Amino acid sequence: MDKRERVERFEKMGLGLFVHFGLFSLLGKGEWYLSRPDADREAYAALPSRFRVRRDWAKNLVRTAQEAGAKYITLTTRHHDGFSLFDTLGLNDFDAPHSACGRDLVAEFVQACREGGILPFFYHTLLDWREPSYRTDFPAYLDYLNRSVEILCTRYGKIGGLWFDGMWDKPGENWQEDRLYGTIRKYQPDAVIINNTGLDARGKAGHPELDGVTFERGTPALGQKTADLAGEMCQVLNDHWGYAAADCNYKSVGELIRNLIDCRGAGCNFLLNTGPRGNGLVNPTDRCLLREFGKWVRRNAEAVYGVRPCPAKAENAVLLEGEKALYAVVREVPVSGDPNVVLGEKESRVILDPALRIRRARWLDSGEKIEVTDNSFAVRPFDYGTSLCARVARLEV
Repeated sequence: MDKRERVERFEKMGLGLFVHFGLFSLLGKGEWYLSRPDADREAYAALPSRFRVRRDWAKNLVRTAQEAGAKYITLTTRHHDGFSLFDTLGLNDFDAPHSACGRDLVAEFVQACREGGILPFFYHTLLDWREPSYRTDFPAYLDYLNRSVEILCTRYGKIGGLWFDGMWDKPGENWQEDRLYGTIRKYQPDAVIINNTGLDARGKAGHPELDGVTFERGTPALGQKTADLAGEMCQVLNDHWGYAAADCNYKSVGELIRNLIDCRGAGCNFLLNTGPRGNGLVNPTDRCLLREFGKWVRRNAEAVYGVRPCPAKAENAVLLEGEKALYAVVREVPVSGDPNVVLGEKESRVILDPALRIRRARWLDSGEKIEVTDNSFAVRPFDYGTSLCARVARLEV
């Protein structure tokens, strides 16, 4: 497929699960632990002897993705600490097969994804805190990097794409991007290629071979990306990408739903992160949040997958265009009830573009018919006993 086809296929999926998992997961102090001044590097180098991953970790992960409504999973096959979840075939022995785990975890991940109907994507770091050549002989490091990517492209069958991160660490270096992306195109011609621009350059376009732009923890706005590139916002559930045992600063399900709506309204995908524990299992708080988030996604699936921003406008709603209908997504809908119990919010109205001619309308979450008058309709609060944060009206034109 050509670039446009790759981008369209990716955009239709709409929602992915980001997974930061590696040696750092054992410590429960986040994925950047090794960069801290107080990090014990010798102790970290010995962690592979403790890296024992549950046999069912990948199936557990795929079930979590399914519960969240994700269509793809992007897994950290190698993060900045240089530890690989795949067999590096002699490049070094700092990998899962040479750890106490003794297995190729990327192979298990890909198999579980295929069995569960999830498309596997591979995250791969570009910077490396462990590989000496990254600091001392950059051309040699690029040989190491390209060989690593070649392994990922040739040993696991067809994959959805590769997601790079860390080029911002050496902005003045020649990263030989033609060579790197050429390796991928040689073996995985249909793979989506993304190179994260980080927090400093959200939405910035890069090399012509890239298929998308990223908005790390930054909600994209309509018009921030060009039509020939996909967009993707990656977001954390709390404050860390990798598992951090002392992080309780979790986002609400409502906030995550609103993030998803804003992403789809801007024509971008939403990549929502979880950091499994050292044994590979998703921690209970993450799984609970993802499960509740997924309930809203399932109720409103028509407005999540296979949609794009609508050129027509709507006041008080995000307007999306599907194959057979339009969707007016109201980001926040309050709850009605006794004023001593609730805040007593009143109904609002969605005002549609006068050019639209609405034949029929209904709420996706209940199937209830919506009366459209003068190209507008009422959004009354949920009855007490129900609070779904946001509502989607299906509009047939």
